[in-house]
Amino acid sequence: MTNDKVQFTRALKTIARNEQMKSYIQQSNELYPLLLKAAKRFVIGEHRQEAIATAKELITKGYLISLDYIGENTIDLKECQKAKNEYLHLMEEMSSLSMQQTVSLDLSHIGLSFDAETAHLHLLEIAKAAKLNKMTVMIGMEESSKTDEILTIYKKATSQYDNIGITIQTHLLRSNNDIQNLVDLPGRIRIVKGAYQESSKDAIPRSNELNNRYLHFVEQLIEANHPVSVATHDETLIKEMEQRGYFRHPNLEIEMLYGIRPDLLKALKSKGYNCKIYLPYGKDWYLYLCHRIAEHPENLYRAITEIIVPALTERSKAY
Repeated sequence: MTNDKVQFTRALKTIARNEQMKSYIQQSNELYPLLLKAAKRFVIGEHRQEAIATAKELITKGYLISLDYIGENTIDLKECQKAKNEYLHLMEEMSSLSMQQTVSLDLSHIGLSFDAETAHLHLLEIAKAAKLNKMTVMIGMEESSKTDEILTIYKKATSQYDNIGITIQTHLLRSNNDIQNLVDLPGRIRIVKGAYQESSKDAIPRSNELNNRYLHFVEQLIEANHPVSVATHDETLIKEMEQRGYFRHPNLEIEMLYGIRPDLLKALKSKGYNCKIYLPYGKDWYLYLCHRIAEHPENLYRAITEIIVPALTERSKAY
């Protein structure tokens, strides 16, 4: 990545955390609908019904799906409860359609930014409903300042429910030790590179070293016969994992974000591999959009194109 792209990425990750800017956009009658057009390249829509319809279509094509009512850093208790209830309604609708799939969430959306115990209790309620409906819950990983709290809540919750998974960010220096402490727990581990802006004392940048760490983590989990999701769009990494035979492991699934490289995921599915699509929906898409552009600056071209000439067909048709 050129220096200009590095600086652009850092700047975008910085404004992604700017709550004042986020609030301004959400309240703007001009900016909100304009940027929503760009966000819809990566987000299903604002409402549950849109997400359910897309998920149903993709399931019929042979994909696994993970639905996420998108949101982070919710500090109001009523809003945390509202998010928790949305997941309960989502799973109820999924169950009525026989969708025994996955729901994804960030703990800061359901209470962590308000109170850790609130997040824990809400997670238990969601996990219980998921268990009754034969579904799984995947916890996202957030900034490194939250990692200890997230892992503590996860470990407590898995002592009661074995249908909860956790995400590990490869770029964090602590992640190797974290995996060692998690491998004996039952939940699936999702391996990502890491999208958050972190200091050099806590994380390593995008590099060959990072790719090698990613491969090492996946190999460790395969050797332990532990359920693992490889969540990446990096074609170099994907080709290497395929050559090593990782994708033939029954406990491994390949996960990609909705709207990014559907051609690649479709090709992998045609080979008989377990392929999952992460499907976010909701109105709190600002941070998510910033991260998608920051991790691959060329997505800015696509975002601007969507604003000027919105897609005429649904993204799901590309899969």
